[in-house]
Amino acid sequence: MFKKIFKYIIFAVVVAIILPFLANKEKVQETLSNEVIEEKSEPFNYGDYTTINLLHTEDGSVESLNLDDYLLGVVSAEMPASFELEALKAQAVVARTYTIYKIKNGSKHENASICDSALCCQAWISKENRLARWEESKRDEYWNKIVEAVETTKGKVILYQNEPINAFFHSNSGGKTESPEYVWGGSLPYLVSVETSGEEAYSSYNSEVNISKDELVAKMLEKYSDFNIDFGSSDAVQIKEYTEAGRVKTIKIGNKNISGVEARTLFNLKSAKFSVEIIENNIRFSVIGYGHGVGLSQTGSDSLAKQGKNYIEIIKHYYKDVEISE
Repeated sequence: MFKKIFKYIIFAVVVAIILPFLANKEKVQETLSNEVIEEKSEPFNYGDYTTINLLHTEDGSVESLNLDDYLLGVVSAEMPASFELEALKAQAVVARTYTIYKIKNGSKHENASICDSALCCQAWISKENRLARWEESKRDEYWNKIVEAVETTKGKVILYQNEPINAFFHSNSGGKTESPEYVWGGSLPYLVSVETSGEEAYSSYNSEVNISKDELVAKMLEKYSDFNIDFGSSDAVQIKEYTEAGRVKTIKIGNKNISGVEARTLFNLKSAKFSVEIIENNIRFSVIGYGHGVGLSQTGSDSLAKQGKNYIEIIKHYYKDVEISE
């Protein structure tokens, strides 16, 4: 009997010790869960991004810069200073947003926020080198425009649901921008296909690439070891499908169906918006537009500015349902 009572006593003591622990464990888990929710819902704080570390790809050095000083080098590298001031302002806001998005969502670079290469992040040029490349008579005018574009939009960031957007941009959309799903796969609600008038007036609107049949075969064999083609066939090279924005979605080349984006890379085309024809021993690609086509078009922005649109109207034309931070 005594042994039974002793066991009950021991059980009661154990329960008394364990229950608070279990209750506390659940409370800890609840607290951690609440902290995660609060962390995810924490508002975007512009002040966290006013200084950036810029990687110079040429020599591997890293330079610490004020964000807006950095943007002077980006805007002057990415958009012609001869463009309308409102277009330059739009580019400044887009570049600022793109930079912050990159940093906020994890830099590719170990010791830097962003790099100076357009192939990886966005183009950047020092003031000294930028001035040296402009005509002497235009230097002051152009640099003052760049400064005004950055300073008058200071602190402005493009937001979707209170978060900075992935502000893609390109040179010339060829009249209509592209959905990211046809370029990289996936989609973003603020990046949809829109039309822009006036882009045909720019030199980047039309281009042409001619390659020989032998060059085409060599380029395809580099990628596909089992590639073959009968140039005597009526469908030796044939576009099979277009995207809604008019770019090539699928093109058949010999025994391979590849995407328009892949064809753009393989044959060094300025855009995936092209037509193709075989002329004797050559293949001619007639191309419209310049760049991937997603997001803001730079020539389109200049065209809209010439039509009287301000930078906020330009931005909201290219990015759906966004707001500009105050």
